[in-house]
Amino acid sequence: MVVQDADLEYDPADWAEMFRLLQIGVADVVYGSRFYGRPHRALYLYHYLGNRLISAFFNVLFDQTLTDLETCYKMFRRGVLDDVVLVSDDFGIEVELSAVFARPKRWRIYECGVNYYGRTYAEGKKIGWRDGLLALWYIVKFRVRR
Repeated sequence: MVVQDADLEYDPADWAEMFRLLQIGVADVVYGSRFYGRPHRALYLYHYLGNRLISAFFNVLFDQTLTDLETCYKMFRRGVLDDVVLVSDDFGIEVELSAVFARPKRWRIYECGVNYYGRTYAEGKKIGWRDGLLALWYIVKFRVRR
């Protein structure tokens, strides 16, 4: 299964490398990270810092080392979601999925670099600082819930 934004900020050509990690049996979940040296548009310092803060907070609470929690690029085996009831109907799904992946079975999570063609607000980007605060709340919520 793949989480892929419809706006094509992420390049579907990157699926091959992500899938390879599942195919050879080393990963159950693969995150596409914008911070592993692949081409990406340089945008908004505060988005970058916010993502780093959100990722670090998640990593502390879930004992992980993810570099890009808020990536909208995740690939995983279908079985990872067996017996899971997802409740989010907004960007909280990013954190909720990550909480599922990190606990309780400790699925094997990998990251690989992906291309990122970020949009500006003028081009339709809609995420803002309130979304960052909400992500921090979701991290606490899903840490306590599980």
